[in-house]
Amino acid sequence: MDIHYTDKGHGKPVIFIHGFCETKEMWGAFEEALSPYYRIICPDLPGFGETRWHQEEITLEETAAILEHWIKSLQLEKPKVIGHSLGGYVTLALAELMDNQLGGIGLFHSTAYADDEEKVGVRNRTLTFVEKHGVQKFVESFVPPLFSEPHRENMKDTIDQVVQWAKTTTYEGLVSFTKAMRDRKDRMDVLREFPGKKLMIAGLMDGAVKIESSKQHQGYVDDYHELPETGHMGMFEMEKETIQIVKDFLEK
Repeated sequence: MDIHYTDKGHGKPVIFIHGFCETKEMWGAFEEALSPYYRIICPDLPGFGETRWHQEEITLEETAAILEHWIKSLQLEKPKVIGHSLGGYVTLALAELMDNQLGGIGLFHSTAYADDEEKVGVRNRTLTFVEKHGVQKFVESFVPPLFSEPHRENMKDTIDQVVQWAKTTTYEGLVSFTKAMRDRKDRMDVLREFPGKKLMIAGLMDGAVKIESSKQHQGYVDDYHELPETGHMGMFEMEKETIQIVKDFLEK
């Protein structure tokens, strides 16, 4: 399939993978800041942004296989891959598949754990809601709470932009990846055994990936960072700080 992506800069390749109901455009500030030093490549996952997907089933393993083929078609050597939320789950599936063919991995508001019972319930309610009300209504209610409460008012324009990007999500993409996230396996062993450098960024006020869960990853990564007063969208809520964190990680 055709993966749509942006490709900017020269040097060692770095791939940023967006999260659920997100698009490659969310990495714009990172692309601008880091492309003078690295080749920054940001794909749209199947069903999001410009990459079309018209089936209601996909697994993270299948997604990783699609991305492996895409990475090899671009002839990228040992790229570092950083994923936000769902993008982190895909990153771990890719690490399991490609192992030392990747130069490093980063989990940005993500987790190596599988969904617990509570989260499975959330995924199932999402499927019911979207079937009844559609994508547009879902993303309007889904996106704003991803930002921490202290940031929602002063970041209203940013939130509105993220909602607009989210509205490009296909019904099939939303449904298939909701199921894929719900049914994914635990990949803590993949994180622990991955031979390259590992980064984790967590938000202290993240409602989607609880900080208590993030803390349990600390012993298995090289760089671990907790962001104060930050929800699930640290790349916007603490843009300068997270760009610097990523830059420091890439220099190692």
